[in-house]
Amino acid sequence: MSSAPLLTLAGIKYHLGGQPILDGVDLSIAPGERLSLVGRNGAGKSTLLRILAGEPIADGGTRFLQPGTTVAALPQEPDFTGHASVAHYVASALPHALGVSDYRVEALLAEMRLEGARAPASLSGGEARRAALARVLVAEPDVMLLDEPTNHLDLPTIEWLEEKLLGWRGAYVLVSHDRRFLANLARAVLWLDRGIVRRLDKGYAAFEGWSTEILEREATERHKLDRLIERETEWAGKSIRARRTRNEGRLRALAELRKQRRQQIGPVGRAVIETGPAEQSGALAITVRNISKRWGDKVIVDDFSTRIFRHDRIGLIGPNGAGKTTLLRMLIGEIEPDSGSVKLGANLMPVVIDQRRTALDPDKTPWEILADRNDHVSVQGRPRHVMTYLREYLFRDEQARQPVRTLSGGERNRLLLAKALAAPSNMLVLDEPTNDLDADTLDLLQEAIGDYDGTVLLVSHDRDFLDRLVTSTIALEGDGTAIEYAGGYSDYLAQRGPRETLVPAPRKEKTIQVRESTPAKRLGYKRERALAELPGKIDALQAEIAALHTALADPGLYRRDASAFQAKSARLTAAQAELESAETEWLELEMLREELGG
Repeated sequence: MSSAPLLTLAGIKYHLGGQPILDGVDLSIAPGERLSLVGRNGAGKSTLLRILAGEPIADGGTRFLQPGTTVAALPQEPDFTGHASVAHYVASALPHALGVSDYRVEALLAEMRLEGARAPASLSGGEARRAALARVLVAEPDVMLLDEPTNHLDLPTIEWLEEKLLGWRGAYVLVSHDRRFLANLARAVLWLDRGIVRRLDKGYAAFEGWSTEILEREATERHKLDRLIERETEWAGKSIRARRTRNEGRLRALAELRKQRRQQIGPVGRAVIETGPAEQSGALAITVRNISKRWGDKVIVDDFSTRIFRHDRIGLIGPNGAGKTTLLRMLIGEIEPDSGSVKLGANLMPVVIDQRRTALDPDKTPWEILADRNDHVSVQGRPRHVMTYLREYLFRDEQARQPVRTLSGGERNRLLLAKALAAPSNMLVLDEPTNDLDADTLDLLQEAIGDYDGTVLLVSHDRDFLDRLVTSTIALEGDGTAIEYAGGYSDYLAQRGPRETLVPAPRKEKTIQVRESTPAKRLGYKRERALAELPGKIDALQAEIAALHTALADPGLYRRDASAFQAKSARLTAAQAELESAETEWLELEMLREELGG
C-alpha cells in the first residue's frame, strides 16, 4: 500500500497580466519521491515551486501539507538580507534553539568548502549557490524544492551534490537545465506544458519520447478537427440561405468547433537558431606554444601547448577559479600570456558570448539591441524584420519593446544568442552558454553549433552538452595543469586515470604525445629551411588577402575596371588556396620536428 502524499496541489491557477500560466494544476509528492519538473522557459516552473513551498500567490485551487511535514526551497537567487555571516545564513533554516552552534552547520560548511565567518556579500556566484544549498540541506527536510541547483556550480560540486541526493531519504523536486543531472537523479517527470502538469512515472531519459508522442497525438487530433471545421464551413456557405431557420443548431455546433480550435493552444514553437555559413578563414585557427600565466601567487596555466583547427569544437572544463575563462581569453588574444605565444589564424572573426551577459544593456529593449532604430536586423548578411527574428527565438511581440531587465534569465540568454549568431563569424566563443536555457533551446543550440562551419571554443559545466558536442576537452586542474583529451566529458573521465599518471590522449593528429627521451634527430637542410621560411610566406599571404578583400569591397571597382575586378577575384581565390597549403605544410613540418625531438 502506497504512502499518503506529503504535499498535494489541486486545481491551482495563476495568471500573469491576464495570461494563464497555471490552469488547474494537480500534483502530489509522496515520501521519498525523486521528481524532475520540466517545461519551457516561462512555462511557470519557478512559480509552481513557489506555490509548492507555500507562497500565497495562486489565483485559485488548494495546497495541502501533511501535518508535521517540513519543506525547504532553493530559489534561483538566494536572499542573504539580515544575515551577518554564511554560518548565520545556513543556520537560519534550523530551530532558533540550535542556531550556528549546531554540529550540522559546521559539518556541512566544511563539506561544501565554505568559511562560516565570511560575509555573504563577499561570496562569488558559485559560493553563494553552495551556501544556499547548505541552508536547504542542513535541516534534512521531508521535501526539498530545488530550482536550478547546478547553476554556477563547477563539475566537482555538481558530482558531490549528485552523490548527496542519491543518498537522500526525503523527497525532492528538481528544476534543472542539466539533463545529465536529471537523468542520474529523477525517477519520475512532471511536465508543465501550457498551464497543466502531466506525470511520467519513469526516469528523465524516457521523457523526450513520451512528450513527443503526446504532441504528435495532439497534432493529429487538431488536424481531424480542422478537417471537420472545413466540411462544416463548406456546408454552411451552400445551405445557410435555404435553411437559415431549420439549421441554427448545426451552425451553433460549427461555432463551438471553432471555439474549441481557438482554445486548443498548440505547443509553443521551437526556437530557430541558425549560425549560417562561417566566414572564410585559414585551416589553422589558433597555435599555442608553451604558454604560462599566473595571477599573483596563483598559477593559472603552466607550459601549455595546442593547435586548434577550423571545425574543431574545444571544451574547457575545471573547478571554479581554475582559470577556464582566463585561458579562453588567452586563446582568442584578449589576454597576453606571461610567457609563450598564441598565434591566431588568418581572417579570424570570433563572436564571443560571455557568462555575464555584458553585451545586454538592461535599459534597452530587445528591438533596440538587435536593430537599434531600424526595423530590420542583418542576419548572416541577409536583412530580416526584427519581429520575425525575435519570434524565432520564442519572444512574444509585446516583449520586443520591454526593457531587458524585465526578461527572465533564459530569455536574456536567448536574446544574447540571437544577437551573437546574427553576426558574421568563423569562430564561436561560448562561456557557459547553457545557463537558464530550456531543453528544447539547448537541443537547437547544440544542433546549430554542430552544423557551424567554423571553430568553437566552449566553457561549460554541462556534461551532457559537452558529450554531445566537443571534439576534445581541455581540463584545468586548478594547479596550473592543463591537459587536452580526445572527446567529451565522459571520454575525459575514462582517459584521465589517477592524477599522477595523467597523459594527454591524441586529438586527431594534433596533440603532442608524451614520449620517452630519445636522441634528437634533424629534419634535414631543405625541411629546416622551409620551416624557417614558411612563417614569412604565411604572413605575406595574409597581408595580400587582406589587401585584396579591401580592394574588392570597393563597390565602384567593377564599373571602372571589370578586368581588374576579375583578376583580383581570381588572385584572392588562389592566395587563399596558397595560404591553406602553406599552413598545412608548416604544420606537418612542425609536427615532424617535434616528433624527432628537435
